[in-house]
Amino acid sequence: MVRAMPLLSEAFFARDALIVARELIGAELVRDEVVVRITEVEAYRHPSDSASHCRMGRTARNAPMWGPPGRAYVYLCYGVHSMLNLVTGSEGEGAAVLVRSVEAVRGIPTIERRRGRRIGARDLAGPGKVAQALGLGTAWSHHPVIEAGGLECRAGERVERLLVGPRVGIDYATPRDRRAPYRFADPASTSVTERSTLRLERGRAS
Repeated sequence: MVRAMPLLSEAFFARDALIVARELIGAELVRDEVVVRITEVEAYRHPSDSASHCRMGRTARNAPMWGPPGRAYVYLCYGVHSMLNLVTGSEGEGAAVLVRSVEAVRGIPTIERRRGRRIGARDLAGPGKVAQALGLGTAWSHHPVIEAGGLECRAGERVERLLVGPRVGIDYATPRDRRAPYRFADPASTSVTERSTLRLERGRAS
């Protein structure tokens, strides 16, 4: 039997989205028999991030993003693709981390059934594919990923040195926020989108 990694805590998520985003690379998302490893994320911060869904305040759509931390925020993009975000910061702040790409660890037959195709190393690169692999829709918003059962977020092997670059698909944001290096990815993974816009960060002090 494969031993499950420990669940991440509410305290883990109750921090700046930029910090949480970095530390989510290598973490695992679990739903029933499916386990995927997070390889790429984007941070959306509070309160002045013009790329954030919460930039204009609380709405029915973005309500899950205001907390509590450690919950899912799943929204529908273009009426087609579900996008999984993990809520961060203190309750009442509108912040989250978008899970852009993952790698399959277990449950590949279930993922292939949900995707309607066989999957290769890059076939879970892109946020719509992440939600599809996990079988998620907007009804999963507010779900606590810090609790056992349903969708869980568990610790994984930490990746210390990351690829870093600007977020994708935020043409509506200010130039400063379009350039902000708020996207992170695992340099050892092939399951990463828009890789040409990322750079390997310099070594960080431990």
